[in-house]
Amino acid sequence: MMTNTDVDGRTIAVIRTTLEDAQSHLPDLIEAAVRGEEVLIATEGMQGEQIVRLVPVAARRRRKAGSAKGLFEMSEDFDAPLPDFDEYQ
Repeated sequence: MMTNTDVDGRTIAVIRTTLEDAQSHLPDLIEAAVRGEEVLIATEGMQGEQIVRLVPVAARRRRKAGSAKGLFEMSEDFDAPLPDFDEYQ
């Protein structure tokens, strides 16, 4: 069953299906979730307890080398031996 729901001022499609139907239509449900539709899978019957919500994995942001430049400073002796380890040297 597909309905439209207002979320934060925007309308999204909500697909509610049973576990049995989801097993036979999983590829279609995954595509719908990737498109931004909310996919809810419930236990027996359409009014059953919601057990799963399909959501797409958020895209990873690419890290940029040097993006923290100037945010911190290291002292000149940051790699000097620590006094606590004198007995091990």
